[in-house]
Amino acid sequence: MEDGTLAEGWFRRTLKASETGIIPTAELESLRTALTDEQYAQEFECSFEAAIIGAYYGKQMASLSQQGDRIAGVPYDPAARVYTAWDLGYRDATAIWFVQVIGREIHVIDYYECIGSDIAVDVKAVLNKPYNYAKHIFPHDAWATQKQTGKTTIEFIEPLGIKSEVVERAPDHRVEDGISNVVMLLPRCWFDKNKCARGIEALTLYRAEYDDKRQVIKTKPLHDWTSHAADAFRYLAMTLDNQIINTGFGRKIEYANQGYA
Repeated sequence: MEDGTLAEGWFRRTLKASETGIIPTAELESLRTALTDEQYAQEFECSFEAAIIGAYYGKQMASLSQQGDRIAGVPYDPAARVYTAWDLGYRDATAIWFVQVIGREIHVIDYYECIGSDIAVDVKAVLNKPYNYAKHIFPHDAWATQKQTGKTTIEFIEPLGIKSEVVERAPDHRVEDGISNVVMLLPRCWFDKNKCARGIEALTLYRAEYDDKRQVIKTKPLHDWTSHAADAFRYLAMTLDNQIINTGFGRKIEYANQGYA
């Protein structure tokens, strides 16, 4: 939000505490030590992009936003194949990310979300996009047999056009490990601002549960509308890292066969 005239009779200006001189520097420094970086930025620096309390990726997303070209127009490159990463919403929302690996860069070119749809609708939406697909990444529960159909999700979607040979199973993992992988991956990402708008917002707001009574952040994520996009991106980060681009994060550590006296 830039300063300037909005309309006749209206004017907007951002006044940061660090720039006005109204609050003495020593007092601001004291306040900074008593607050988190996010709280200080919101309360005294007029930063509405600062991460909310407990946000897992708020700092990373704010950093990307501040760099200008990292959340902007990211065109589809027909010369590179597209990976999708799915979070299946059997009762609520299905979320799907579309990315291309360009060298060491992760280009997040599209995002799809649909609430309460049949998976056939989701598959059709994916296949109707003009992308050349490499792999479709699914969570491990997509291989579980559904009581209603007697089939796994993977078996169900194969006749719809997503063949098993282009399906990748996201590694089974602890949520906290997946979140760490996302933190490592985000600095290498470029997001399409328009096509990924809802997904970007979800990643920015995805956060841990907060205990209002005790005023402490819990160890598990809050399950709300942001969870679907965040979970799908977590599957993406785990699979790209461990199986496709192999950054080495999460690899088994090999210790030297030697002792110390």
